[in-house]
Amino acid sequence: MLGTRKVGILGGMGPAAGADFLRLFVGACEARLRASGSPVSDQAFPEHWLAQLPVPDRTLALLEDGPSPFEGMTSGIEGLRSHGVASIAIACNTAHAWHANLQRSHPDVELLHIVEETAKYLAAQRIEAVCLLATQGTYKLGFYQAALARRGIACHLPMEPEREQVMRGIRDGVKAGDLGLATRLFAEVARRMVERHGCDSLLLACTEIPLALHGVPGHAGVRLVDPADVLARALAGRAYAVG
Repeated sequence: MLGTRKVGILGGMGPAAGADFLRLFVGACEARLRASGSPVSDQAFPEHWLAQLPVPDRTLALLEDGPSPFEGMTSGIEGLRSHGVASIAIACNTAHAWHANLQRSHPDVELLHIVEETAKYLAAQRIEAVCLLATQGTYKLGFYQAALARRGIACHLPMEPEREQVMRGIRDGVKAGDLGLATRLFAEVARRMVERHGCDSLLLACTEIPLALHGVPGHAGVRLVDPADVLARALAGRAYAVG
């Protein structure tokens, strides 16, 4: 049986995305067990803790001088540290605006970075260009654009009205429990971007977008890349990195 380390997940941004990240992590652990030839059993999974707590809106904090989420995220990280976790994944793309400060404040625990993990994955897959669906806060930060540019990967962004449509899908759709509305709004923007730029890869860089977008209408061959899935696999790798 593979040895394990304790790991943590900082969720609550929103709660559905945090719960889905936990599902992705368990799936990544199972895949790692099967790849190693180890039996899949309850006892083979690593100890993992989910901190699911209310955190102020990250995009509002970045764009409209809303309350900072730093204190809430710090509280969650400290709770996870109390359980002795070695590594933590933050189940929110936009929240990584505070990653550097959070890591400096907690040097004894590794905070994985969703953008860097995703950029490494895309480069390893030899993907040359992506269309980026994300929050307004993530677009403003530009960390996906910068990380992909360093690896020679083109990153196409939606036009401003399309960005607002994505935000409506997140806030009025996923966060409000109307997945049908979210699917329609996300799919419209995705289709336009794929047709405009000729991309065959779509980067779903908000943990709530994959909850509602499962394909691009009329473009069955387009690959949907979920950074949360990439991050979950990276966290599983940390959990089994023993010895």
